[in-house]
Amino acid sequence: MNNFIKRSISIQNKEWNLVTQMKLMNNNKQFKKALRLFDEQTSDDKNMKKISSLVFTQVLKSCAGLPDFQRGITIHRIVSNRLDKDSYLLTSLIHFYMQCNQVTKAEELFRMSKEKTLPMFGSLMKGYLTNHQASKVIELYDQIEHPDETIYVLALNACAQLKTEQALALTKRIFHNIQDKLQSSSYLSTSLLDALAKCGDIAEAERLFQSLEKKILPMYGALMKGYIENQMEQKAVELFKEIDNPSDSVLNLFFNACAQLKTDEVLTVIKKYLKENSKLLSSDFRVLTSLLDALVKCRDLNYAENLFNRLSKKTSSMYKVMINAYLKENDSFKILNLFSDMKLNHIEIDHIIWTSIVSGVAHIGDSELSQSIAAQIPESCLIDGQIHNTLIHMWGKSGCVEQAEEIFKKLSQPSTIGYAAMINAYGLNGKGSQAIELYEQIPDRFINEVTYICILNACSHSGLVDKAVSIFEKIEMKTERIYTVMIDCLSRSFFHMEAQQLINEYESSNLPSAPMYLALLSGVRNAKNHHLSQEIFNRMRKIFPQLSDPITSAAILLANVYGSVGDFEKVSDIRDELNRSGMKKKIGLTWTVIDGNIYKFRAHDQSHHRSREIYNEIENISNELVQHGHQYNASWITRPINQDETVASVLCGHSERLAIAWNFVLKPNTSRIQLTENLRICGDCHNAIKLIAKIRQCEIVARDTNRIHHFFKNGQCSCSDFF
Repeated sequence: MNNFIKRSISIQNKEWNLVTQMKLMNNNKQFKKALRLFDEQTSDDKNMKKISSLVFTQVLKSCAGLPDFQRGITIHRIVSNRLDKDSYLLTSLIHFYMQCNQVTKAEELFRMSKEKTLPMFGSLMKGYLTNHQASKVIELYDQIEHPDETIYVLALNACAQLKTEQALALTKRIFHNIQDKLQSSSYLSTSLLDALAKCGDIAEAERLFQSLEKKILPMYGALMKGYIENQMEQKAVELFKEIDNPSDSVLNLFFNACAQLKTDEVLTVIKKYLKENSKLLSSDFRVLTSLLDALVKCRDLNYAENLFNRLSKKTSSMYKVMINAYLKENDSFKILNLFSDMKLNHIEIDHIIWTSIVSGVAHIGDSELSQSIAAQIPESCLIDGQIHNTLIHMWGKSGCVEQAEEIFKKLSQPSTIGYAAMINAYGLNGKGSQAIELYEQIPDRFINEVTYICILNACSHSGLVDKAVSIFEKIEMKTERIYTVMIDCLSRSFFHMEAQQLINEYESSNLPSAPMYLALLSGVRNAKNHHLSQEIFNRMRKIFPQLSDPITSAAILLANVYGSVGDFEKVSDIRDELNRSGMKKKIGLTWTVIDGNIYKFRAHDQSHHRSREIYNEIENISNELVQHGHQYNASWITRPINQDETVASVLCGHSERLAIAWNFVLKPNTSRIQLTENLRICGDCHNAIKLIAKIRQCEIVARDTNRIHHFFKNGQCSCSDFF
């Protein structure tokens, strides 16, 4: 008899130790370790049914945490005959099934219970929250006669998820029931704050917050989150200033609020906080990512860049923030540098980052570089539709229409963006007829403002004015941007009166639009009509006195018109006025990719370490051009010529000529050159490059701000001189 008692005590102690150890592991989320311990200590037990329910409760918690669905089902079978007598075990099973997203099974177990305990209700309610079924939590709450603190918290969490008037009504009902508990239970008061704020009753949330004697960080966080969700970010920032030692989650909320405000004032607050808290650089990576995002959105990319470079450990999300920032700045070169860093440091590149990288490469517009990037995208990322659309865009801007078509044809059902990207690719490359053919096949539900803009642009770049007018007249909702593109189309084909009539039509029911006047002025510049150009410019100055950027662009176009007719005195007057006002002309740049290396040139650039070779090649090309009948056109020079300059030397110093010469220096017998420019190509360069392509038997692809020019070996251009 004594031996039996000793053995029973030994078994009980063994199981109790197992329960204690497993509980500790589960609390620390060491679920696999807990199950291994269970397996080790029960391997000798021939009959699993003799193991106590306390042990199985911990096993089910481990299974729920992983989740390990198969093992959980096995445990369910073993303990099935105990469930009507053991509410704790039944509660654990309900929790397990909910965590495994088996809501129906959990509900069946709940219904089979004759005596439903509060922990059972709580387990089911928590499961509904996990499975995004907050409305069922409310239904269940109404069945409970005497809820405890846990039930109240779960019901409030459901209200915070729902954010409806019904949820707010329940929140206030609960508020009434728990007023005597709020000062003693920070958990309850924080949940109430969160529900009130997220349901939109900020005033009540603020009153509650002020009434609480002991305020803890989660309370500040709940109110800050409510402010942010209700577009009251400034209040979130002001509340943050009251906190002495913010947690990571509160810091995250603060930086998110700053990112949404995007003001110089919050940027100052961020920098002050960083100066006073230098240890922040060792914070949680999520906080650092939010900080980078806030700095970028507050328009201090340099500060964000310096911070990013100082971080010893960088995550994929941090790279994502910086890559998107550079994308907005059109700084594709820095995007490619970060891409190289990510590969070097084996940092995961997801489909979102790949999409941004492809967009960056599209800006550079080089087919060789585009091919290199496209070849590196893993198949797992190509299932995303957005990246296909971006690839179409990239190939279109790289002058590779066939590759764009290849991707487009693989789309089972192109989206609105996909159709627009393909039409734009055709338009950029002078394939207006193909663009129209595709446009006419698009179902109406996939046509929007962007589609109209792309097709009208395509018609504009191919001189298909009649077709553009036909499409424009059928558009029911004509936006400012649609009008602007149509005006550009008319102006480019010298229908200046019709373009002006369209502006008048728009202004009869809308405020004047600066881009429309710039489109008209750009077309008039091509016609070298300085009288009409001056008239348009004067009208712009009168209508838009406060808009410096459009006026600067218009002044430069006007100066170009006067320069093209040889009135350099007028050009000088305009430039002097621009200088006095502090307005600056955009610097012309051209970049080219040779053997994977990107080279950038500016007009009359002599910064290159092999400038002498480049200018020698420029001279060789110039001599060849003259021998083949090229006459330099001084009308494209928009400034006075200095004493040490000639018409030829000024025009040959344009950035695109330098880039072409550098290609021939590195590869004298190259058969293909590709360039991207940040300004429109001038008429003299256009004629010269046609001849260079023919003399050197080298195809030259040049993308300017308006379109892509394919200069063929026969001396023709894809734009048919319509640019």
